[in-house]
Amino acid sequence: MEDNAIIELKSISKKFEDEVILDSINLKIKDKEFMTFLGPSGCGKTTTLRIIAGFLEADSGQVLFEGKDINNLPPHKRQVNTIFQRYALFPHLNVYENIAFGLRIKKMKEKDIAKKVGEMLELVNLKGFQKRDISSLSGGQQQRVAIARALAVEPRVLLLDEPLGALDLKLRKDMQVELKNIQKRMGITFIYVTHDQQEALSMSDTVVVMNDGRIQQIGSPIDIYNEPKNAFVADFIGESNILDGVMLDDFKAKFSGAVFQCLDKGFAVNESVDIVVRPEDVDVVPYGEGTISGVITSNTFKGIHFEMIVDIDNFKWMIQTTDYYPVGTKIGIEIEPDAIHVMKKSEYSGLYGDYSSFSDELEQLSDVNAVEEE
Repeated sequence: MEDNAIIELKSISKKFEDEVILDSINLKIKDKEFMTFLGPSGCGKTTTLRIIAGFLEADSGQVLFEGKDINNLPPHKRQVNTIFQRYALFPHLNVYENIAFGLRIKKMKEKDIAKKVGEMLELVNLKGFQKRDISSLSGGQQQRVAIARALAVEPRVLLLDEPLGALDLKLRKDMQVELKNIQKRMGITFIYVTHDQQEALSMSDTVVVMNDGRIQQIGSPIDIYNEPKNAFVADFIGESNILDGVMLDDFKAKFSGAVFQCLDKGFAVNESVDIVVRPEDVDVVPYGEGTISGVITSNTFKGIHFEMIVDIDNFKWMIQTTDYYPVGTKIGIEIEPDAIHVMKKSEYSGLYGDYSSFSDELEQLSDVNAVEEE
């Protein structure tokens, strides 16, 4: 085990009735790391968090804390604390008493409790809120109290289960910045659960992408975005055009009826592959001048760019551009070698990447459903 790994999961599996929720998860979490479990509803991320916390027992496998097996250790004896989406604050206690609750259980002296509560209130920007009733606080303020209460007992690891899910978009973004700053200042390990890709990319040192009870990829936000391992990761992290392709040779790929130079190598000659091209990496040129061409079937203004759906060889691409083109316009398309990412075929090949049925309304509905199901 690595010297700086604070938690290690070894072959963790979990079933509920006949459904496999976790399928032999192996993972190392470094000390002082901000790690995020990212994936759709039902992928196993919250179950993993609950097993680390001790609220659930794995059917098989080990949870190690600094190299020691803690499988049989109850939650209150683990050096971890959890913040839930619903905050679980005590409505009959004021802000001070909520934060002091865990310290009283530890039988800390009253003057030390007062000092610690003061420090925590300052940390979460709630100085002067000691006597306020929980019911009088906004959602964002309640979130801060929950963070202060969890951190007051000085856990080595803080587990956060969709903690910003109940907040509106602007407050979520503010709290993302705040949580990252708190984690840096406190110097403790944060393990965060979300289905929100932007949240994961903007906050984390390491992202663990999960689906179907398995880890699909572990890496930095930049690695996960730029070098997805399979079609599921490429589709789940941002928008992606994912196409059937063939590697003709090192640095040479064929897709959409044309041959492109790329930066990938090490595939068999004529191996079938998945090709990923991000919408922002496509260059629009006059019709007839590009390597491939298509016709625009929809165009939506997004503020900083236009988001176009383009029919290219009966496959619907998403292309983002700062220039406006009316629906029905024929365009040429160029793609630079570094904009093409080649992946091995996987069980997810053919399931993602065609925007034939894409709409903003469907995207928003799926986000709402994911929040409700978590």
